[in-house]
Amino acid sequence: MMRFDIMTLFPDLVQTVLGESILGRAQKNGAISVRTHNIRDYTEDKHRRVDDTPYGGGKGMLMMAPPIYNCYQAVLKQQEAEELNTDMRRRVIYLSPMGKVLTQSRAAELARDYDNLILLCGHYEGVDRRIVDEIVDEEISIGDFVLTGGEIPACILTDCVARLVDGVLSDAECYEKESISSGMLEYPQYTRPYEYHGVKVPDVLLSGHHANIDQWREEQAISLTERLRPELLKRD
Repeated sequence: MMRFDIMTLFPDLVQTVLGESILGRAQKNGAISVRTHNIRDYTEDKHRRVDDTPYGGGKGMLMMAPPIYNCYQAVLKQQEAEELNTDMRRRVIYLSPMGKVLTQSRAAELARDYDNLILLCGHYEGVDRRIVDEIVDEEISIGDFVLTGGEIPACILTDCVARLVDGVLSDAECYEKESISSGMLEYPQYTRPYEYHGVKVPDVLLSGHHANIDQWREEQAISLTERLRPELLKRD
């Protein structure tokens, strides 16, 4: 079983996204465990403040280090109480635009090399750099754009990694041969009805000749990748 501990100001958002569909079922059958931890519960302020103005001025607020550190320590103590601390391969990740962009190959490495991912979700203008330097092993970005917080990136990372954990999908082929993992975009697919808005399903898919179907699919995948994502064909 792989465990995800997500430190956030909005646990309900994370639970809603990750509690449905494939990941919801994976949690029920014990293939993965997803725990959310509300950083606000670990403040040292009676008003439960988690942010303050940044030194040096500037717009916006910055998440303070103490509540995050206290939350992190609580996660470790919870794991210890559940006797999960011994020999657990753990990695702490901060979802940040400063990190390397998430790729399928990096997700595969995380699924292979670790038993526990602790994900830190920033908010406002980010977090005090000192807490990143103290507890974070790696920063990961999901793209070069601005979001309100780290919750959606954390859900994306969890989804991407969890799909590669044994028992989450019915068969390894479900992810080994799908788009991106194969190094190309996926070929076009069709289902009933045979004709829709004047467009018919390609005849080769009805032929029953699997060699011809496989060849057609490969040609279509290459054509789409060359046209839409040529950089994928240049990857090592």
